[in-house]
Amino acid sequence: MFFVGIDLHKKTITLCVVNQQRQVWQRQTLHCSEPEKIRRFFAELGPFQAVVEATASYEWLWQLLEPLAERLVLAHPKKLRIIAESTRKSDRLDAQVLAEFLALGMIPEAYRPTPRQRQQRVLVRQRCYLRKQITALKNKLRRILSNYNADRKDLFSAEGLAYLAEIKVLAVDRVVIDQLRGLWEYLEKQLAGLDQELRSFARQAPVREQEARAVLESIPGVGAVTVDVVLAEVGDVQRFRSEKRVASYAGLAPGQRESAGRSKELGISKEGSRLLRWALVEAAWRLVRHSQRWQRVYEQLCKRRGKKKAIVAVARRLLGVMVALLRSGQAYRLAS
Repeated sequence: MFFVGIDLHKKTITLCVVNQQRQVWQRQTLHCSEPEKIRRFFAELGPFQAVVEATASYEWLWQLLEPLAERLVLAHPKKLRIIAESTRKSDRLDAQVLAEFLALGMIPEAYRPTPRQRQQRVLVRQRCYLRKQITALKNKLRRILSNYNADRKDLFSAEGLAYLAEIKVLAVDRVVIDQLRGLWEYLEKQLAGLDQELRSFARQAPVREQEARAVLESIPGVGAVTVDVVLAEVGDVQRFRSEKRVASYAGLAPGQRESAGRSKELGISKEGSRLLRWALVEAAWRLVRHSQRWQRVYEQLCKRRGKKKAIVAVARRLLGVMVALLRSGQAYRLAS
């Protein structure tokens, strides 16, 4: 049995093959533009296990090697500190360390989303991207109008758009306004089409996912957008051993530094999906407006922590509630 460490880059992959005694058997650098050559190298290798770090572009290589390998391992990059902090760092050494750790069974594994979860992430993240672009365009339009003291709250209503078309501005500003409005209208159509695609995607969900959606939507302030983000970014909650692990995965767990018997609480780690944290915080704001019980929790936290930390704490508790409900399959019961 051979163990192969793969250091993947945009244009090349560097390979190190070791045997069961962790002796280097072969080294090779192959071009990513030659997938058939890569496939042939591994096909001629004999029985092997391989490890690759969970970078942004590993999926194509995984699909190529999966039919050939006895075992493929996805390594967690942040937990492989020995590579990241090494003073002697090179592609050859990185691949060798990966191979040796694989042979020793010491690779910290990363989670690989299911095919459906990956597809959902593509749609959900694209919707987030479109919303950011739309917000940026709106803000730019408002900034131009503010130069004329002419901004208004209902600018993007039918009445506001009619006003935007008639307002007297300099010719150069009119050119920019018309272009920005055209881009905004185009992106709004794109967003509407993407929302329709997400609804269709949800209707095709397996029974287990449909049940999870129903459970999450029973929580006040949690709508279709939040549900899509949670399911896409978190996936199956059964893979977590505790609610604290989910909070840590979402980057909502506070850090702590301890030295000489003294401990200091740090801010949240902010690791993991920024989109997930955003969705949970937005849902938390809606929740404290819908529920007196959650509002009391928020107000008590505000007295000790301030508004920003309080709403993040509510978001963390909300995620814990979501996990508990998903595990039990029970709907949320609103308490006064």
